[in-house]
Amino acid sequence: MAAHCNPAPLSCKPWRNRSPRPVSTLLPARLYSPPQTPFIFHSDRLKLSTCRCDKGVSAVGSSSSGTDAFKLTYLEVNSWLWDVSGVRILVDPILVGNLDFGIPWLFDAAKKFIKNFKLSDLPQLDCLLVTQRLDDHCHLKTLKPLSEMSPNLRVIATPNAKSFLDPLFGNESIVESSNGSKVRIQATAPVLGPPWQQPENGYLVISPQGQLTLYYEPHCVYNKDFLEKKRADIVITPVIKQLVMNFTLVSGQEDAVQLAKLLDAKFIVPMKNGDLDSKGFLASVIRGEGTVDSFKEILSKELPDAKVLEPTPGELLQIPPL
Repeated sequence: MAAHCNPAPLSCKPWRNRSPRPVSTLLPARLYSPPQTPFIFHSDRLKLSTCRCDKGVSAVGSSSSGTDAFKLTYLEVNSWLWDVSGVRILVDPILVGNLDFGIPWLFDAAKKFIKNFKLSDLPQLDCLLVTQRLDDHCHLKTLKPLSEMSPNLRVIATPNAKSFLDPLFGNESIVESSNGSKVRIQATAPVLGPPWQQPENGYLVISPQGQLTLYYEPHCVYNKDFLEKKRADIVITPVIKQLVMNFTLVSGQEDAVQLAKLLDAKFIVPMKNGDLDSKGFLASVIRGEGTVDSFKEILSKELPDAKVLEPTPGELLQIPPL
């Protein structure tokens, strides 16, 4: 079954073709500047063989050299591939078919840049992180074939997604490797979601030697009282708001700046999770507010030393320890 989490740390160690071991207990329940032409997927880019490092950010070695690093590959929408000192974590994958929430006559969206993708193009994975229940995070068109390809892949998921994931993946909360490296993942206090379900979490990801911490929540909604006790070197967040009339679906702009300030972030990686080729009635009433440039302007006044690293879909962005 999928491991699900409260605001408590859990471990994710890199795994290499081991059979799953029984678990006595599980955790308790509870932008970038786009290319001018569409990005055509090349599998070697996701194999993490090359790296695009933003100016002022240099590449470092693997965890065996005594240094931590985050290697981030944005796969559009809410999807990421993170390599944390050798631990490969696939996040909220939407990699097979379109995003339609099961109502394609109302909303049907395709990625703009990553095309011709096959699940077999993924590198060997250590963990699957599913942050929320809805289709733009828990995408069954992707997860069903992924489970057939990797039925023993370790899964960390929100309690709300557990019922969808349990039939697909056998799982435990610890994943081991021969070198003993491990990444800690901590769910933050839940705040997001409609009143008829449990609120969803954000996540803190701590590198093996504790040199870097990453914070991720794909709607820029957070519990200020909980996070003011935390620190994160890297914050991945939307910065462009998405609204339906006056209702905010995804926050950003000033809220993203305050999030970065709250966590004393050194690097902000902006997501453009609303940047899709979409059609249908719902797509016609969703509007964006703000830009990456307007976010940068606000950030420069509130947190002048922070650096914005804009990801290009399918390309590696590496962040070394400070």
